[in-house]
Amino acid sequence: MSVLRDYATAVSQPTLPFASTARYDEVVDADGTLRPAWRSLASLALGLTREEITRVDGEIVRFLADDGVSYARAGDDLQPWRLDPMPFVLDAAGWSRIEVGLAQRAELLNALLVDLYGEQTVLRDRLIPAAAVVGHSGFVRAAARRASTEGAPDRTPLLLSAADLGRDAAGEWHVLADRVQAPSGLGYAAENRRVISQVLPDLLDEDALHRMDPYFAALRAALIAAAPEERPHPRIVVLSPGPLSETAFDQAFLANALGFPLVQGSDLVVRDGSVWMKPAGWPAKTPAERVDVILRRVDAEWCDPLELRAGSRLGVAGLAEAARRGRVRLVNGLGAGVLENPALLPYLPAVCEHLLGEQLRLPSVPTWWLGDPDARRDVLPRVQAGDPDLDVRLIDDPRRALALRPEELVERIASEPHRFAAQQRLPLSQAPVWGGGGAASALPITLRGFAIRFGSTYRPLVGGLATVQGAGDAAPRTKDVWVLKADEGDADQGLTDVASLPTTRSDPAFSPRALSDMFWTGRYAERTEDLLRLVLATQATLDQPGAHSAARTRDAVQVLLSALASLAGRREEDPELEFRSLLLQAARPGSAAHSIARLRDAMEGVRDQLSGDTWRVFSNIERAMRALRSSPHPHRTAESAGRMLAAMLSLYGVTANMIRDAGWHMIEAGRYLERGIQLSRLLADTLATPRSVRADRDVLESLLVTAESVVTHRRRYRGTTRAADVAELLLLDPDNPRSLAFSLAALRSHLAALPASTGSSRAERLLDQLETWLAEIDAAELTLVDGGHRPRLTEALTEVVAQLEQLSDAIGHLHFEAGPPPMSLDEISLIEVRP
Repeated sequence: MSVLRDYATAVSQPTLPFASTARYDEVVDADGTLRPAWRSLASLALGLTREEITRVDGEIVRFLADDGVSYARAGDDLQPWRLDPMPFVLDAAGWSRIEVGLAQRAELLNALLVDLYGEQTVLRDRLIPAAAVVGHSGFVRAAARRASTEGAPDRTPLLLSAADLGRDAAGEWHVLADRVQAPSGLGYAAENRRVISQVLPDLLDEDALHRMDPYFAALRAALIAAAPEERPHPRIVVLSPGPLSETAFDQAFLANALGFPLVQGSDLVVRDGSVWMKPAGWPAKTPAERVDVILRRVDAEWCDPLELRAGSRLGVAGLAEAARRGRVRLVNGLGAGVLENPALLPYLPAVCEHLLGEQLRLPSVPTWWLGDPDARRDVLPRVQAGDPDLDVRLIDDPRRALALRPEELVERIASEPHRFAAQQRLPLSQAPVWGGGGAASALPITLRGFAIRFGSTYRPLVGGLATVQGAGDAAPRTKDVWVLKADEGDADQGLTDVASLPTTRSDPAFSPRALSDMFWTGRYAERTEDLLRLVLATQATLDQPGAHSAARTRDAVQVLLSALASLAGRREEDPELEFRSLLLQAARPGSAAHSIARLRDAMEGVRDQLSGDTWRVFSNIERAMRALRSSPHPHRTAESAGRMLAAMLSLYGVTANMIRDAGWHMIEAGRYLERGIQLSRLLADTLATPRSVRADRDVLESLLVTAESVVTHRRRYRGTTRAADVAELLLLDPDNPRSLAFSLAALRSHLAALPASTGSSRAERLLDQLETWLAEIDAAELTLVDGGHRPRLTEALTEVVAQLEQLSDAIGHLHFEAGPPPMSLDEISLIEVRP
């Protein structure tokens, strides 16, 4: 049966559980027919069966996992992004009213922002009560009333805005909330479209609906145009709270799509009144790259620990002053958060007529600011009665309704009425949402619309981000938004003048923090691969016939298990349980799971620098882990470890296609340094104490397999496998990519390509010393047995590991250090001052 036919039948029969006559249905008209937007899709849409939708839903989950798309509600862990297979569809006529309303609202909010931080006519004329503005945490006093000596005020501080919309039972759109502080969602909207275009190519006719690419080009052009006029080749960055932010994916997607660096507060510094990107080695070197425009995704109060929130480590000290001087453009301005205040909503119709001379096109949801005695008198009886259609919110935290008993709520309102606003709860329109149980449910929907200042006017995104309400998911469930063209020849997004904009080449420098993340990306990738190879080699030895009874095999297994214990400790006596622990327990330092988690953390910090294919590595690893968790069979361990290794090896292919910039060189430097450390530790753990001839041979064979050098050894060395030959191949052979000599040579090449390297830095001197020592080594001498041990080998490899760790520290001091860490004012006050 067709899913949409079933849905239409259910909606038109009020006796069914989810049918609601109080809600406007986005797909089915009141007479049971499809609405105009869906009629053009009817033949294909109505043909979607339950089996087809189930397949599509599974593919969506896989594609989103492959791209590493995630979201976290405040205080929660990251959750997979949710995308419903059924799009949210609007026709050209239905969209036009929204488009005009969004453009007008953006212009109104911009004019209001200029007025509130300038002449304040709306406060002077009492169109908005002053307490509703200055009592809101988003009102930044440091941004108010710029002195005339600091230049003309910015007349268009609002470059990017968003509004959450809901449709009432009559089908009329209302603004539920304005999002102008640091609007999120553009990246998620674009990702939704990319995924849906892959899983429903027959239904999605890209000639019939507006593509999103031109909008990102327009946003890029708008950001470039926002730079000071005297800067012909401006530097633009996207300021992020970091990879733990709830919308980290959205921020990285936006930076990647626009081609601008994704930076954190620690990557920037204010000097001489301007903002600069910290280069490697700062502050010994003068900052070389001035930043002209910052698209901020950090809330204003966290942006400057000097003037705003003391102790913030997300912002840049002095940023507010640099913005006041006009030396850097902040998008949106630091004071824009005041516009997210729900206390403003009741007054916007009058403000619109005052500032624009127009009537407000998109009405707000009915809202009352409870600092107004008249509004309080009307609303309090409803609060006392526990009216379910009324939400009371703090104006400083409007995204969540207060979960208090009516009497408690009344008491709090009475003590601080100016801090509260009440909103009428709309019977939001409903749309079919696939529940995975074989049918679609009718759930309420909201739509987030976006607008940018492009040229001399605001241009809304033709589309947006639709979100399912009341689904109870950890991450929001969303829909791709399709706006059909009136004519297939219409320009996408109505933009025809973006392609003619001039382009210039830009080679952004890497911040010390980004270089550090790249370096550890290489190290954790290599550490994971080497441990997985050792697990597989150990399991293969253990799986040999007679492994539990033959003394030589038992000895070989114990040597390899000891090597694993040296890297990650020993948790389980049973080897099978130990392997599972190494593969699955991310909280266990040294395990493969722990290294994979740290690898992902490092890569999240530079997500804007990496290909989207990168995240398929982690989705493939996660699938292998799920398979291992769900199966008790011993063979599953080796199979899952092999799949995890294959996923890690695919990372080589991804990084091989990166441009050969400082970031790529740092990844490779980390990879080869870690390879040297892991190889030296492995050789020391497995060769230090020789066993019987046959047991030693098994250990050497497993060692060669782990080091991926078994084929090379067989081709180069004839006869019995000897420790001296293996040591020569793995330590001294300059042509073996897995050898220590090759790793050091590769490390030298990559370090030399980094901007801060001079040829005589401490890191390069330490590498010189190590290569000189290695050139004088004799493998036969090194592996001589004395008193049942190989003391020279143990001593030499222990020294190699120590020197490589010193080398790692030296690389950090040269390329990653960026001055002292930020401290709060409280911390500074505790520092003892000595004469």
